[in-house]
Amino acid sequence: MLSLYLLTSIASGQQTYVGRYELYGGYMYLDSRLIKLGESGFHTQIGTNLKTWLALGFDFSTGTGDTALTPDMLKSSLRQMVLAKLAPLEAAGLLPANYALSVPLHSHSETFAMGPQLSLRHFSVVTIFVRPDLGAIHESAVLHPTDPIGKGLVAQLAPSGTKQDWTYFYGFGGGVDLNFSKHFSLRLQADFVRDHLFDDVLDARNSVRFSVGPSIHLGRNIVE
Repeated sequence: MLSLYLLTSIASGQQTYVGRYELYGGYMYLDSRLIKLGESGFHTQIGTNLKTWLALGFDFSTGTGDTALTPDMLKSSLRQMVLAKLAPLEAAGLLPANYALSVPLHSHSETFAMGPQLSLRHFSVVTIFVRPDLGAIHESAVLHPTDPIGKGLVAQLAPSGTKQDWTYFYGFGGGVDLNFSKHFSLRLQADFVRDHLFDDVLDARNSVRFSVGPSIHLGRNIVE
């Protein structure tokens, strides 16, 4: 059915209505592979079409998820320090058999971005778009150590049990609008970004955000 829909869109000519404003809200999933963290939540965008091919907009997303912090996720200097402290304990038989340090954590992330988006509107019911990604990300991680060694690590990294950070991110994104009417679309999009959150603990990480939901087109038709 989707293939038929796309073929129909290609054959039906370019768009004759482009509203001045666009509103989007939908489900998002933020995948940060370095720390094996997946966060589900909400994504919204507000945009103004300056030209049929150029828009300027604001982008916000928020999500939560769970993972566990392990030594292999830490930056090299910190990982070596942790392993050096564990080695004599293991040699002395003071660690349980097959012990692996792991600190569960709950994360809440928010992203904020603003910038241009370029759109291709040659097909009436499919809009293809791309954009640069440059913005800020805030993350709050609540750590839940389950053993004395984990508690010792948390005492050094985040004495309060919660670690927060702000930093910038950069990358690129894009997607498609499936235009079911001149005022309503289904938007599917993805963004690939790089950030350096918690740079005292982690190396720079790459994240991918997937998002899907309805988009509404309003206002004066700017098609000339």
